Amino acid sequence: MSGEAPGAERGATAGVSQAIDTESWSFALELYAKPGIADACLQLQNECGVDVMMLLMATFAAVRRGIALTPTDIGGMDAACRDWREQIVLPLRRLRTTLKSGPAPAPNEQSEKLRSSIKAAELSAERLQNEVLAQWLAKLPSQSRALQRETIISALRAVIDFALQRRGGEPSAAQLALIELIVDQARAVSS
Repeated sequence: MSGEAPGAERGATAGVSQAIDTESWSFALELYAKPGIADACLQLQNECGVDVMMLLMATFAAVRRGIALTPTDIGGMDAACRDWREQIVLPLRRLRTTLKSGPAPAPNEQSEKLRSSIKAAELSAERLQNEVLAQWLAKLPSQSRALQRETIISALRAVIDFALQRRGGEPSAAQLALIELIVDQARAVSS
């Protein structure tokens, strides 16, 4: 026995997880607000099936924590959040998207208010997904060294490749350029 009170180690891990959650969410919001990033993330989501929250967490891990996630890590990260994403986030997103054009009485002023509420709920669900991902990331050792640009690009490429496994195929040159844009903006946010 270590002599520590039961749960002391869990409390320490929870503290690290909470710190990562707070920092990674702030990072994600700041990065997502940069020119071209929201469009890049949504394009990768629509064309490749990328989970944007996983992409942002992988970017945070590389840029802020010095961790280049491997394809195995990406699979572990996906396993940690898959149920939440598939059962909560994606249904909210589908509902919000459907309300843009129908069914009747949508689209109208009242349905747009409902759509805005659902959009807020979707953001809250993504915030909770970020928390799950932060708990997962807290288990990995942080590195003190900064990663090179190419290493960060490779880590984000692993996220794209993971998403494309389900669809088959390779990322296009345009999609790889989006990764570079995200990496460059993320490095600027962290400077």
